[in-house]
Amino acid sequence: MSSKYFQELRVYKLAEGLADEIWKIVEGWNLFAKDTIGKQIVRSADSIGANIAEGVGRGTYQDNRRFVRMARGSLNETQYWLRRASNRNLLTVQQVDTLKLMINELRPQLNSYLKSIGNVPENS
Repeated sequence: MSSKYFQELRVYKLAEGLADEIWKIVEGWNLFAKDTIGKQIVRSADSIGANIAEGVGRGTYQDNRRFVRMARGSLNETQYWLRRASNRNLLTVQQVDTLKLMINELRPQLNSYLKSIGNVPENS
C-alpha cells in the first residue's frame, strides 16, 4: 500500500473534518472547559483518523481491521464527550447539528471501510 493511500480515503477525510471542526469549537471554550472536556474530545476525535492511518500502515488486513474497530470506538467516545459538552451548554444548537451530520456521514463510512478490508488486493 502506498504511504499516502489512507489520505485519499473518504472515510479518512471525513474523520479529519470532524476532528478539525471539534478543534475549532473547543478553541473558543473557557480554560476549565478546555482542560476537562475539551482535551478529551479533541483526543478522541483525533484518534479516529489516527487509527485509520495506523491500520493502513500496519500492512496486514487483520491489523488494519483491528485499528478500524478502534476508530469506531473513538467515534463512540467522541459522541459521549459531545453529549457531555451539549448537556453542559458548551455547544450551540448549530454546532450540535453540524457535528451530528458529520458523525452520521462518518459512521456508515467506517463500517463500509471495515467490511471492504481484505476484499481487494493491496496493489489495486
